[in-house]
Amino acid sequence: MDSNVFKGKWKQMKGEVKSRWGKLTDDDLDVIDGEREKLIGKLQERYGHNKETAEKEYHDWSHKHV
Repeated sequence: MDSNVFKGKWKQMKGEVKSRWGKLTDDDLDVIDGEREKLIGKLQERYGHNKETAEKEYHDWSHKHV
């Protein structure tokens, strides 16, 4: 998903992100604020993923939500 589209739809997508990645807190979602790189960073932090794994998870999820 294009990062501008992701940012623009963030309020609508927060619930879906929280459902997909339940370890993310509401504070995490506020920090992410629709920024793809911040989401990937939080996935690394909360789930212990390396960057490539976090990017793949994001990529797989985002292609279902375009």
